[in-house]
Amino acid sequence: MQVLNGVHQIKTPAPAGVSWPTNVYVMEGGNGHILVDSGWDSQEALWTLQEGMKASNLKLRDIKKIVITHIHPDHYGLSTKIKQICGAEVAIHRADAGLISPRYKDFSGLLKKIEDLLRQNGVPSDELPELREASLWMNEYVTTDLPEVKLEDGDTISNDSFELEVLWTPGHSPGHICLYERKRKFLLSGDHVLYDTTPHVSFNPHSGDNPLADYVSSLKELARLKVTFTLPGHGPVFNALGLRVDEILAHHEERKRVIMRALDSGLQTAYGIAQKIPWRESSGGAAFQDLAVWDRRLAVTETIAHLKLLTQEDRVANVDMEGASLYMAKD
Repeated sequence: MQVLNGVHQIKTPAPAGVSWPTNVYVMEGGNGHILVDSGWDSQEALWTLQEGMKASNLKLRDIKKIVITHIHPDHYGLSTKIKQICGAEVAIHRADAGLISPRYKDFSGLLKKIEDLLRQNGVPSDELPELREASLWMNEYVTTDLPEVKLEDGDTISNDSFELEVLWTPGHSPGHICLYERKRKFLLSGDHVLYDTTPHVSFNPHSGDNPLADYVSSLKELARLKVTFTLPGHGPVFNALGLRVDEILAHHEERKRVIMRALDSGLQTAYGIAQKIPWRESSGGAAFQDLAVWDRRLAVTETIAHLKLLTQEDRVANVDMEGASLYMAKD
């Protein structure tokens, strides 16, 4: 589907059990097409990409550059296979490129760090194994290879028709990028800004010290841009980027208030707080214990991210006692 002149959106399917398709974008160009993101590594996703391009009278072999907004499997997973087919070069931000091997290939060290993090933040020993390994199934849908190009903030990617400016927007991942077409005033936002859901930001062994602070800072920077249309990695294309940024910032302020109320009863771990606060509020809400395993882990690590930011803001104190990381309100 052509969403803007020369810009085509193809919704690639997710594996069974995952409800969100990935939007990939093809930028037509006389010097070859640019593909932004690739989808999961599956036969269905590759077929959908090929058929979607055919419907737009485009050819897969004409893709010369593949730009990945971040290395999560639903965006990076199929890029190596596409490169093998058409000979395109893959470009990823330097920070995420450095995480490819420890995340997808030599990940035993990462699993140990995840287990230690969850234990320290209050996850009971009988829940540790399933939470630690909750994301391992995703590795089946990723074929890894090192990128030909490691991007930095401010780089440009061009195919004679479009000139995309790389904007480093850490938070959802350390090397997440958005792509800005300054002349045409559109933004490819990856998972940094979505229209119908709030992007997940968690504290984990690869996230950096304060990922939510990074996310909020880079989100505010985006709001200063002149953007007519935002093309996200999931969900519909939308305008009014500034309004959506304000809504996301308000969401995080509300989550911080909810966490502060949960701390009224004294020192608690992130796991204890996650059990007390609501989840999936946009779809009616769900209790922590009713979440699937992967979502429970995300809930704990998202809670840690909010607590790290509240600690930076001097509203919460963090102390280690008897091997557990405990938080208390300072307000």
